[in-house]
Amino acid sequence: MGICFLLLIAGVCWAQYNPNTLPGRTSIVHLFEWRWADIALECERYLAPNGFGGVQISPPNENVIITDPSQPWWERYQPVSYKLCTRSGNETEFRDMVTRCNNAGVHIYVDAVINHMCGANAGAGNHATCGSYFNAKTEDFPAVPYSGWDFNDGKCKSRSGDVENYHDVSQVRDCRLVSLLDLALEKDYVRSKVAEYMNSLIDIGVAGFRIDAAKHMWPGDVKAILDKLKDLNTRWFSAGTKPFIYQEVIFYFFNCTLQPYFLQTRYRLSPTVQVMLCLSWDRAAFRFKIYRNLRRFRMEAENKFTARLRKNEENRFKYNFASKPNNILSSGSASSLKQLTAVACVFRNMVIFRNVVDGQPFSNWWDNGSNQVAFGRGNKGFIVFNNDDWSLNVTLQTGLPAGTYCDVISGQKKGDRCTAAEVYVAADGMADFLISNEDEDPFIAIHVDAKL
Repeated sequence: MGICFLLLIAGVCWAQYNPNTLPGRTSIVHLFEWRWADIALECERYLAPNGFGGVQISPPNENVIITDPSQPWWERYQPVSYKLCTRSGNETEFRDMVTRCNNAGVHIYVDAVINHMCGANAGAGNHATCGSYFNAKTEDFPAVPYSGWDFNDGKCKSRSGDVENYHDVSQVRDCRLVSLLDLALEKDYVRSKVAEYMNSLIDIGVAGFRIDAAKHMWPGDVKAILDKLKDLNTRWFSAGTKPFIYQEVIFYFFNCTLQPYFLQTRYRLSPTVQVMLCLSWDRAAFRFKIYRNLRRFRMEAENKFTARLRKNEENRFKYNFASKPNNILSSGSASSLKQLTAVACVFRNMVIFRNVVDGQPFSNWWDNGSNQVAFGRGNKGFIVFNNDDWSLNVTLQTGLPAGTYCDVISGQKKGDRCTAAEVYVAADGMADFLISNEDEDPFIAIHVDAKL
Protein backbone atom coordinates (compact mmCIF):
# COMPACT_ATOMS: atom_id res chain seq x y z
CA MET A 1 0.00 0.00 0.00
CA GLY A 2 1.29 3.41 -0.85
CA ILE A 3 0.27 6.58 -2.59
CA CYS A 4 2.06 9.55 -4.06
CA PHE A 5 1.71 13.28 -3.80
CA LEU A 6 3.77 16.06 -5.38
CA LEU A 7 5.30 19.03 -3.61
CA LEU A 8 5.92 21.67 -6.25
CA ILE A 9 8.73 24.09 -5.49
CA ALA A 10 8.21 27.22 -7.55
CA GLY A 11 11.03 29.59 -8.30
CA VAL A 12 14.18 30.08 -6.27
CA CYS A 13 14.15 30.47 -2.48
CA TRP A 14 16.69 32.44 -0.46
CA ALA A 15 19.83 30.49 0.38
CA GLN A 16 18.91 29.08 3.79
CA TYR A 17 15.40 28.23 2.59
CA ASN A 18 16.59 26.40 -0.48
CA PRO A 19 14.84 23.05 -1.04
CA ASN A 20 18.27 21.60 -1.82
CA THR A 21 17.17 19.89 -5.01
CA LEU A 22 19.66 19.75 -7.87
CA PRO A 23 19.49 22.57 -10.45
CA GLY A 24 16.61 22.15 -12.88
CA ARG A 25 14.66 19.87 -10.54
CA THR A 26 11.62 21.52 -9.00
CA SER A 27 9.39 18.75 -7.64
CA ILE A 28 9.32 16.47 -4.61
CA VAL A 29 7.14 13.35 -4.67
CA HIS A 30 5.58 12.01 -1.47
CA LEU A 31 5.89 8.22 -1.52
CA PHE A 32 3.49 7.64 1.35
CA GLU A 33 3.97 4.31 3.15
CA TRP A 34 6.54 2.98 0.67
CA ARG A 35 9.29 0.63 1.78
CA TRP A 36 12.80 2.05 1.93
CA ALA A 37 14.11 -0.60 -0.47
CA ASP A 38 11.41 0.27 -3.00
CA ILE A 39 12.10 4.00 -2.72
CA ALA A 40 15.78 3.35 -3.44
CA LEU A 41 14.83 1.45 -6.60
CA GLU A 42 12.36 4.14 -7.61
CA CYS A 43 15.01 6.85 -7.25
CA GLU A 44 17.38 4.97 -9.54
CA ARG A 45 14.92 3.62 -12.10
CA TYR A 46 12.33 6.34 -12.52
CA LEU A 47 12.62 9.47 -10.39
CA ALA A 48 16.17 10.51 -11.29
CA PRO A 49 15.84 9.89 -15.06
CA ASN A 50 12.55 11.80 -15.13
CA GLY A 51 13.61 15.00 -13.39
CA PHE A 52 12.31 14.52 -9.85
CA GLY A 53 14.20 16.45 -7.20
CA GLY A 54 13.32 14.56 -4.05
CA VAL A 55 11.14 12.18 -2.08
CA GLN A 56 9.15 12.88 1.07
CA ILE A 57 8.98 9.70 3.10
CA SER A 58 6.70 8.48 5.88
CA PRO A 59 7.99 8.88 9.46
CA PRO A 60 11.07 6.62 9.86
CA ASN A 61 11.09 6.39 13.66
CA GLU A 62 9.69 3.63 15.87
CA ASN A 63 5.93 3.77 16.39
CA VAL A 64 3.31 1.94 18.41
CA ILE A 65 1.70 -1.11 16.78
CA ILE A 66 -2.08 -0.72 16.71
CA THR A 67 -4.18 -3.85 16.27
CA ASP A 68 -7.72 -2.42 16.22
CA PRO A 69 -7.94 -1.53 13.41
CA SER A 70 -5.02 -3.58 12.17
CA GLN A 71 -1.98 -1.33 11.76
CA PRO A 72 -3.62 1.72 10.16
CA TRP A 73 -1.50 4.33 8.38
CA TRP A 74 -1.87 6.75 11.30
CA GLU A 75 0.02 4.52 13.71
CA ARG A 76 3.13 5.90 11.96
CA TYR A 77 2.27 9.22 13.65
CA GLN A 78 2.40 7.76 17.18
CA PRO A 79 6.10 7.61 18.16
CA VAL A 80 7.53 5.33 20.84
CA SER A 81 11.17 6.23 20.25
CA TYR A 82 13.46 7.79 17.69
CA LYS A 83 14.98 4.47 16.65
CA LEU A 84 14.90 3.91 12.89
CA CYS A 85 12.76 0.83 12.41
CA THR A 86 9.24 0.80 11.01
CA ARG A 87 7.25 -1.37 8.65
CA SER A 88 8.98 0.52 5.83
CA GLY A 89 12.30 -1.00 6.89
CA ASN A 90 15.12 -0.99 9.42
CA GLU A 91 18.00 1.44 9.93
CA THR A 92 20.32 -0.38 7.51
CA GLU A 93 17.67 -0.22 4.77
CA PHE A 94 16.99 3.43 5.59
CA ARG A 95 20.66 4.36 5.28
CA ASP A 96 20.93 2.44 2.03
CA MET A 97 17.90 4.26 0.60
CA VAL A 98 19.26 7.70 1.52
CA THR A 99 22.66 6.90 0.04
CA ARG A 100 21.32 5.45 -3.21
CA CYS A 101 18.77 8.22 -3.75
CA ASN A 102 21.35 10.94 -3.04
CA ASN A 103 23.81 9.27 -5.40
CA ALA A 104 21.11 9.31 -8.08
CA GLY A 105 20.49 13.03 -7.50
CA VAL A 106 17.17 12.59 -5.69
CA HIS A 107 17.15 13.86 -2.11
CA ILE A 108 15.16 12.61 0.90
CA TYR A 109 12.80 14.71 3.05
CA VAL A 110 11.58 13.21 6.32
CA ASP A 111 8.10 13.56 7.80
CA ALA A 112 9.18 14.50 11.34
CA VAL A 113 6.70 13.73 14.15
CA ILE A 114 8.03 15.85 17.03
CA ASN A 115 4.93 17.38 18.63
CA HIS A 116 3.90 14.29 20.57
CA MET A 117 4.40 10.62 21.34
CA CYS A 118 1.78 7.86 21.09
CA GLY A 119 -1.82 8.05 22.26
CA ALA A 120 -2.64 8.13 25.97
CA ASN A 121 -4.58 4.88 25.62
CA ALA A 122 -1.83 2.95 23.84
CA GLY A 123 -1.21 0.82 26.92
CA ALA A 124 2.12 -0.56 28.14
CA GLY A 125 4.49 -3.16 26.76
CA ASN A 126 6.77 -3.65 23.79
CA HIS A 127 4.13 -3.57 21.04
CA ALA A 128 6.22 -1.18 18.96
CA THR A 129 7.99 -1.55 15.64
CA CYS A 130 11.45 -1.93 17.25
CA GLY A 131 10.14 -3.79 20.29
CA SER A 132 10.96 -0.97 22.71
CA TYR A 133 9.14 -0.94 26.03
CA PHE A 134 6.86 2.01 26.84
CA ASN A 135 4.02 2.86 29.20
CA ALA A 136 1.62 5.45 27.82
CA LYS A 137 -0.34 5.73 31.08
CA THR A 138 2.74 6.74 33.09
CA GLU A 139 4.27 8.58 30.12
CA ASP A 140 7.39 6.44 30.31
CA PHE A 141 9.42 6.08 27.11
CA PRO A 142 12.81 4.74 28.23
CA ALA A 143 14.12 4.27 24.68
CA VAL A 144 14.33 8.07 24.26
CA PRO A 145 14.19 8.53 27.30
CA TYR A 146 11.12 10.63 28.19
CA SER A 147 9.20 10.60 31.47
CA GLY A 148 6.13 12.35 32.83
CA TRP A 149 8.16 15.52 33.37
CA ASP A 150 8.60 15.89 29.63
CA PHE A 151 4.94 16.37 28.73
CA ASN A 152 2.50 19.30 28.80
CA ASP A 153 -0.07 17.88 31.22
CA GLY A 154 0.49 20.73 33.70
CA LYS A 155 0.08 23.43 31.06
CA CYS A 156 -3.09 22.20 29.38
CA LYS A 157 -6.19 23.97 30.75
CA SER A 158 -8.89 21.77 29.23
CA ARG A 159 -10.81 19.38 31.48
CA SER A 160 -9.98 16.29 29.44
CA GLY A 161 -6.37 17.15 28.64
CA ASP A 162 -7.24 17.13 24.94
CA VAL A 163 -7.85 20.08 22.65
CA GLU A 164 -11.52 20.89 23.25
CA ASN A 165 -11.72 24.44 21.93
CA TYR A 166 -9.92 25.23 18.70
CA HIS A 167 -10.62 28.94 19.27
CA ASP A 168 -8.23 28.80 22.25
CA VAL A 169 -4.63 29.19 21.08
CA SER A 170 -3.22 27.78 24.30
CA GLN A 171 -5.32 24.63 24.08
CA VAL A 172 -4.32 24.09 20.46
CA ARG A 173 -0.64 24.24 21.40
CA ASP A 174 -0.51 22.94 24.97
CA CYS A 175 -3.13 20.17 25.00
CA ARG A 176 -3.25 16.73 23.45
CA LEU A 177 -4.23 16.43 19.82
CA VAL A 178 -6.74 13.54 19.76
CA SER A 179 -5.22 12.16 23.00
CA LEU A 180 -1.64 12.05 21.66
CA LEU A 181 0.79 12.67 24.53
CA ASP A 182 1.90 16.28 24.02
CA LEU A 183 5.62 16.93 24.47
CA ALA A 184 6.79 19.91 26.54
CA LEU A 185 8.81 21.50 23.77
CA GLU A 186 9.55 24.54 25.93
CA LYS A 187 11.99 22.40 27.93
CA ASP A 188 15.53 22.37 26.63
CA TYR A 189 15.92 18.66 27.38
CA VAL A 190 12.97 17.80 25.13
CA ARG A 191 14.17 20.20 22.45
CA SER A 192 17.59 18.57 22.60
CA LYS A 193 16.21 15.04 22.23
CA VAL A 194 14.13 16.10 19.22
CA ALA A 195 17.10 17.89 17.66
CA GLU A 196 19.30 14.86 18.36
CA TYR A 197 16.89 12.71 16.36
CA MET A 198 16.71 15.16 13.47
CA ASN A 199 20.49 15.65 13.46
CA SER A 200 20.99 11.89 13.26
CA LEU A 201 18.95 11.94 10.06
CA ILE A 202 20.97 14.88 8.74
CA ASP A 203 24.15 12.91 9.40
CA ILE A 204 22.73 10.02 7.36
CA GLY A 205 22.12 12.41 4.47
CA VAL A 206 18.53 13.69 4.43
CA ALA A 207 17.93 17.09 2.82
CA GLY A 208 15.13 18.44 4.98
CA PHE A 209 11.99 17.88 7.00
CA ARG A 210 8.23 18.22 6.82
CA ILE A 211 7.22 19.17 10.38
CA ASP A 212 4.07 17.27 11.31
CA ALA A 213 1.38 19.02 13.41
CA ALA A 214 3.26 22.34 13.24
CA LYS A 215 0.14 24.30 14.12
CA HIS A 216 0.03 22.52 17.48
CA MET A 217 3.45 23.84 18.54
CA TRP A 218 4.44 27.29 19.74
CA PRO A 219 6.48 29.05 17.03
CA GLY A 220 9.22 29.87 19.52
CA ASP A 221 9.59 26.20 20.41
CA VAL A 222 9.85 25.20 16.76
CA LYS A 223 12.48 27.87 16.14
CA ALA A 224 14.50 26.76 19.19
CA ILE A 225 14.60 23.19 17.86
CA LEU A 226 15.49 24.22 14.32
CA ASP A 227 18.28 26.44 15.63
CA LYS A 228 19.90 23.29 17.04
CA LEU A 229 20.04 21.54 13.68
CA LYS A 230 23.31 20.85 11.89
CA ASP A 231 24.19 21.81 8.36
CA LEU A 232 23.62 19.09 5.78
CA ASN A 233 26.04 16.26 5.10
CA THR A 234 28.87 17.55 2.88
CA ARG A 235 29.05 14.22 1.06
CA TRP A 236 26.07 15.38 -1.02
CA PHE A 237 25.57 19.06 -0.13
CA SER A 238 27.76 22.15 -0.17
CA ALA A 239 29.31 23.19 3.14
CA GLY A 240 26.98 25.39 5.18
CA THR A 241 23.78 24.14 3.50
CA LYS A 242 20.76 24.32 5.82
CA PRO A 243 18.06 21.63 5.91
CA PHE A 244 14.92 22.58 4.02
CA ILE A 245 12.00 22.95 6.44
CA TYR A 246 8.34 22.92 5.46
CA GLN A 247 5.27 22.52 7.63
CA GLU A 248 1.54 22.05 7.66
CA VAL A 249 0.47 25.69 7.59
CA ILE A 250 -3.12 26.81 8.17
CA PHE A 251 -3.07 30.55 7.57
CA TYR A 252 -6.22 31.21 9.60
CA PHE A 253 -6.66 28.42 12.10
CA PHE A 254 -9.60 29.79 14.07
CA ASN A 255 -7.88 32.55 16.09
CA CYS A 256 -4.35 31.21 15.52
CA THR A 257 -2.72 33.13 12.68
CA LEU A 258 0.40 31.22 11.68
CA GLN A 259 1.36 33.07 8.51
CA PRO A 260 3.44 35.81 10.20
CA TYR A 261 5.67 33.25 11.89
CA PHE A 262 6.14 30.85 9.04
CA LEU A 263 6.79 33.61 6.50
CA GLN A 264 9.01 35.81 8.67
CA THR A 265 11.25 33.65 10.85
CA ARG A 266 14.70 32.29 10.06
CA TYR A 267 13.26 29.02 8.81
CA ARG A 268 10.26 30.57 7.08
CA LEU A 269 8.51 28.86 4.23
CA SER A 270 9.09 30.36 0.85
CA PRO A 271 5.68 31.66 -0.27
CA THR A 272 6.30 29.80 -3.54
CA VAL A 273 6.20 26.30 -2.07
CA GLN A 274 3.06 24.58 -3.33
CA VAL A 275 1.44 21.20 -2.83
CA MET A 276 -0.39 19.16 -5.48
CA LEU A 277 -2.37 16.02 -4.77
CA CYS A 278 -1.78 13.48 -7.51
CA LEU A 279 -3.81 10.54 -6.35
CA SER A 280 -7.37 10.33 -5.10
CA TRP A 281 -7.82 8.88 -1.63
CA ASP A 282 -9.02 5.31 -1.98
CA ARG A 283 -11.77 5.28 -4.62
CA ALA A 284 -12.88 8.88 -4.20
CA ALA A 285 -11.67 11.75 -6.35
CA PHE A 286 -11.02 15.38 -5.56
CA ARG A 287 -12.86 17.79 -7.77
CA PHE A 288 -11.24 21.12 -8.47
CA LYS A 289 -12.68 24.56 -8.97
CA ILE A 290 -10.77 26.98 -11.15
CA TYR A 291 -10.84 30.67 -10.30
CA ARG A 292 -9.74 33.67 -12.34
CA ASN A 293 -7.85 36.40 -10.49
CA LEU A 294 -5.73 39.07 -12.21
CA ARG A 295 -5.02 36.81 -15.17
CA ARG A 296 -3.86 34.03 -12.91
CA PHE A 297 -5.65 31.04 -11.55
CA ARG A 298 -5.63 28.78 -8.59
CA MET A 299 -7.12 25.35 -8.10
CA GLU A 300 -8.84 24.76 -4.80
CA ALA A 301 -9.87 21.32 -3.60
CA GLU A 302 -13.40 21.14 -2.25
CA ASN A 303 -13.73 20.04 1.36
CA LYS A 304 -15.66 16.95 0.44
CA PHE A 305 -15.10 14.09 -1.91
CA THR A 306 -17.35 14.02 -4.92
CA ALA A 307 -19.24 11.12 -6.33
CA ARG A 308 -17.74 11.70 -9.75
CA LEU A 309 -15.19 8.94 -10.28
CA ARG A 310 -12.88 8.87 -13.22
CA LYS A 311 -13.32 5.60 -15.02
CA ASN A 312 -10.55 3.10 -14.40
CA GLU A 313 -8.98 5.45 -11.82
CA GLU A 314 -8.69 2.62 -9.35
CA ASN A 315 -6.80 0.51 -11.89
CA ARG A 316 -4.04 3.04 -12.44
CA PHE A 317 -2.20 2.45 -9.22
CA LYS A 318 -0.75 -0.60 -7.60
CA TYR A 319 -0.60 1.37 -4.37
CA ASN A 320 -3.99 2.26 -2.96
CA PHE A 321 -6.21 1.86 0.07
CA ALA A 322 -8.25 -0.99 -1.37
CA SER A 323 -6.07 -3.46 0.50
CA LYS A 324 -5.42 -3.39 4.23
CA PRO A 325 -3.50 -0.24 5.25
CA ASN A 326 -0.71 -2.30 6.81
CA ASN A 327 -0.14 -4.26 3.61
CA ILE A 328 2.79 -2.36 2.11
CA LEU A 329 3.22 -3.88 -1.32
CA SER A 330 6.57 -4.08 -3.04
CA SER A 331 7.10 -2.20 -6.26
CA GLY A 332 8.28 -5.50 -7.70
CA SER A 333 10.67 -5.71 -10.61
CA ALA A 334 9.23 -3.05 -12.90
CA SER A 335 11.85 -2.34 -15.52
CA SER A 336 10.13 -0.02 -17.98
CA LEU A 337 8.17 3.20 -17.96
CA LYS A 338 5.07 1.25 -18.95
CA GLN A 339 5.39 -0.96 -15.89
CA LEU A 340 6.32 1.93 -13.63
CA THR A 341 3.12 3.79 -14.44
CA ALA A 342 1.55 1.61 -11.76
CA VAL A 343 3.65 3.24 -9.09
CA ALA A 344 3.93 6.79 -10.42
CA CYS A 345 1.46 9.67 -10.34
CA VAL A 346 -0.84 10.09 -13.29
CA PHE A 347 0.62 13.58 -13.75
CA ARG A 348 4.22 12.37 -13.62
CA ASN A 349 5.08 13.97 -16.98
CA MET A 350 4.11 17.36 -15.59
CA VAL A 351 7.24 17.20 -13.46
CA ILE A 352 9.29 17.46 -16.66
CA PHE A 353 6.92 20.19 -17.92
CA ARG A 354 7.57 22.15 -14.75
CA ASN A 355 11.33 21.74 -15.03
CA VAL A 356 11.25 22.93 -18.65
CA VAL A 357 9.19 26.07 -17.97
CA ASP A 358 10.76 26.96 -14.62
CA GLY A 359 11.49 30.68 -14.41
CA GLN A 360 9.41 31.59 -17.47
CA PRO A 361 6.71 34.29 -17.13
CA PHE A 362 2.98 33.67 -17.44
CA SER A 363 1.82 34.49 -20.95
CA ASN A 364 -1.08 34.20 -23.39
CA TRP A 365 -3.82 33.87 -20.79
CA TRP A 366 -7.23 32.79 -22.06
CA ASP A 367 -10.47 31.87 -20.31
CA ASN A 368 -14.11 31.50 -21.23
CA GLY A 369 -15.40 33.34 -18.18
CA SER A 370 -16.21 30.03 -16.54
CA ASN A 371 -14.04 26.98 -15.85
CA GLN A 372 -12.03 26.72 -19.06
CA VAL A 373 -8.63 28.37 -18.86
CA ALA A 374 -5.31 28.28 -20.67
CA PHE A 375 -1.96 30.00 -20.30
CA GLY A 376 1.64 29.77 -21.39
CA ARG A 377 4.99 29.95 -19.63
CA GLY A 378 7.03 32.19 -21.89
CA ASN A 379 7.88 30.39 -25.12
CA LYS A 380 8.57 27.09 -23.33
CA GLY A 381 5.18 25.58 -22.53
CA PHE A 382 1.40 25.90 -22.78
CA ILE A 383 -1.44 24.25 -20.85
CA VAL A 384 -5.23 24.11 -21.25
CA PHE A 385 -7.85 23.07 -18.66
CA ASN A 386 -11.51 22.18 -19.15
CA ASN A 387 -13.43 21.88 -15.90
CA ASP A 388 -16.80 22.80 -17.37
CA ASP A 389 -19.66 20.40 -18.03
CA TRP A 390 -19.33 20.94 -21.77
CA SER A 391 -16.59 20.47 -24.34
CA LEU A 392 -13.80 22.91 -25.08
CA ASN A 393 -13.10 23.62 -28.77
CA VAL A 394 -10.94 26.68 -29.33
CA THR A 395 -7.97 28.05 -31.27
CA LEU A 396 -5.41 29.73 -29.01
CA GLN A 397 -2.12 31.59 -29.16
CA THR A 398 0.48 29.36 -27.50
CA GLY A 399 3.60 31.46 -27.95
CA LEU A 400 5.49 28.29 -28.92
CA PRO A 401 7.63 27.66 -32.01
CA ALA A 402 5.89 26.02 -34.95
CA GLY A 403 5.77 22.25 -35.01
CA THR A 404 4.06 19.13 -33.72
CA TYR A 405 4.00 18.59 -29.96
CA CYS A 406 3.12 15.60 -27.79
CA ASP A 407 0.48 16.16 -25.12
CA VAL A 408 2.26 15.13 -21.92
CA ILE A 409 -1.01 14.59 -20.03
CA SER A 410 -2.31 11.77 -22.21
CA GLY A 411 1.09 10.40 -23.18
CA GLN A 412 4.66 11.43 -23.90
CA LYS A 413 7.29 11.83 -26.58
CA LYS A 414 8.99 8.55 -27.40
CA GLY A 415 11.67 8.78 -30.02
CA ASP A 416 10.18 10.49 -33.06
CA ARG A 417 6.54 9.87 -32.18
CA CYS A 418 3.89 10.63 -29.56
CA THR A 419 2.34 7.85 -27.51
CA ALA A 420 -0.99 9.72 -27.37
CA ALA A 421 -2.47 13.03 -28.56
CA GLU A 422 -0.55 15.44 -30.80
CA VAL A 423 -0.95 19.22 -31.02
CA TYR A 424 0.06 21.14 -34.17
CA VAL A 425 1.32 24.70 -33.63
CA ALA A 426 1.24 26.91 -36.73
CA ALA A 427 3.91 29.40 -37.77
CA ASP A 428 2.04 32.20 -35.98
CA GLY A 429 1.93 30.22 -32.71
CA MET A 430 -1.77 29.36 -32.97
CA ALA A 431 -3.07 25.86 -32.19
CA ASP A 432 -6.43 24.10 -32.04
CA PHE A 433 -7.51 22.44 -28.79
CA LEU A 434 -10.42 20.05 -28.33
CA ILE A 435 -11.10 18.69 -24.83
CA SER A 436 -14.30 16.83 -24.05
CA ASN A 437 -15.79 17.23 -20.59
CA GLU A 438 -16.00 13.42 -20.60
CA ASP A 439 -12.25 12.99 -21.03
CA GLU A 440 -10.53 11.02 -18.31
CA ASP A 441 -8.08 13.90 -17.81
CA PRO A 442 -9.59 17.10 -19.25
CA PHE A 443 -6.26 18.90 -19.72
CA ILE A 444 -3.65 19.29 -22.44
CA ALA A 445 -0.05 20.33 -21.79
CA ILE A 446 2.75 20.82 -24.31
CA HIS A 447 6.33 22.05 -23.97
CA VAL A 448 9.40 22.50 -26.15
CA ASP A 449 11.07 19.29 -25.00
CA ALA A 450 7.99 17.36 -26.17
CA LYS A 451 8.26 18.73 -29.73
CA LEU A 452 8.78 16.18 -32.50
